[in-house]
Amino acid sequence: MSEQYRIVDVDGSNVEQEGFFCYKSKPKSEGYQRKLAWLRQRFEEGMRIKILYEGARSVGTIEYLPGEVAWRAVEAPDFLLIHCLWVVGKGKGKGYGSLLLDECFEDARRSGKQGVVMVSSRGNWLANERIFLKNGFVSVGEAPPAFKLLVKEVRPGPAPSFPANWDERAAAFGPGATIVYADQCPYMPDAVSQALDAFHECGVEARAVRLEDAETVRRESPSAYGVFGIVYRGKLFAYHYLGKRELRQLDAEAGGAAG
Repeated sequence: MSEQYRIVDVDGSNVEQEGFFCYKSKPKSEGYQRKLAWLRQRFEEGMRIKILYEGARSVGTIEYLPGEVAWRAVEAPDFLLIHCLWVVGKGKGKGYGSLLLDECFEDARRSGKQGVVMVSSRGNWLANERIFLKNGFVSVGEAPPAFKLLVKEVRPGPAPSFPANWDERAAAFGPGATIVYADQCPYMPDAVSQALDAFHECGVEARAVRLEDAETVRRESPSAYGVFGIVYRGKLFAYHYLGKRELRQLDAEAGGAAG
């Protein structure tokens, strides 16, 4: 591991200067500004962001907060829940992801939490399970289409859990297409716009629904990811960016006729 790294804690006092790793080159964009406003409220709830620098360049980050106020469709009281773990570019392969996980786990220990929890996926926008299993996490649950609930305990206790009513959640958004989103990720405005455009170009009615608080995410989100989901014909269609070509392919696989 490089000896030139340093970790900076980001909070309300320095977020304007440090940013929050993602979209750092686009501070005036809608996504950046929405995330910034969202963060200012979350810091008051115990949000923690750590950015790892290698020299002058930021190469990794971790974002987490208490499970009771986390923006994932997970019941995880008394845990810290990781929203994001991301190491990029030349920072990969140097143990930085494990180092950031250690920081979070020690924070859980110091604050008397039962442990740390993460929703992983093999698809977009969420870290793969491998790094968590390597660092002592175990899988305690699964959710469709490919989410896993990973836990590392400080002390024994009740395990976190996914809800069991995924079909009911998706069906509640009705016919047509609905893009469900929140401001936790700065990529959301682009993702929503692309999905709406893709559906409209295929002749499918579509709308966007913004989830305004963590409780609504835990209670209503159609995906375990929580802050983005595309519901089509009463089912979860995707939880990540969806272009016109992908829409047609997925719709054809589902037996539909979009476009």
